[in-house]
Amino acid sequence: MAALQVKPTRMELSNLKKKRKVAVRGHKLMKDKRDEMVRRFIIFVRRNRELREQVEQKLAAAMQAFVLARATMSSEAIEEALSCPARPATVSVGTRQVLSISVPKLSLDTTEGFDYPYGFMTTSSELDEAVQAFAEVLPLLIELAEVEKTCNRLADEIEKTRRRVNALEYVMIPQFDEAIRTITMKLDENERGNLTRLMKTKDMIASRE
Repeated sequence: MAALQVKPTRMELSNLKKKRKVAVRGHKLMKDKRDEMVRRFIIFVRRNRELREQVEQKLAAAMQAFVLARATMSSEAIEEALSCPARPATVSVGTRQVLSISVPKLSLDTTEGFDYPYGFMTTSSELDEAVQAFAEVLPLLIELAEVEKTCNRLADEIEKTRRRVNALEYVMIPQFDEAIRTITMKLDENERGNLTRLMKTKDMIASRE
């Protein structure tokens, strides 16, 4: 660890003490922020795991129903039945703040209710189940994408904050402490030297009287 290059003056000592005080306060604030980010990160990670499990289960059920539908219906009939969406849907993309960190905010805009986009005369119940399952999984997929990206942003910010905290704790504050100790020792040494010279001068003057 390289030492700070400072002049051994009382002004410099005062400035260093002020800088150290700011660094200590900044270290505490960033450490508190890091701890809170870790707490929020754990909450989002748990939600991410829950959503992923739900999405995987629903997608598995939807794909299974779709495979059964393909076994009972022709490809042309399936393509015709699915040529129109069950309901219109759009995804709005924005941002929100989590501990001053910009994270994505995804909103699914769709109509209320659910209607099959085809008649029931030429389709199977398995296709109905597949379409229903895919419609149910879409909001979960949108939320999963939002939560997963939020986890990534928080993880990056936690790592940056951790490096700053370590830099303050193990580099800057120890450098300030070492510089303050060095200047204090130098000033004390100078003061003792001045006091010694003053006493010698006083003795010399007294011996001449």
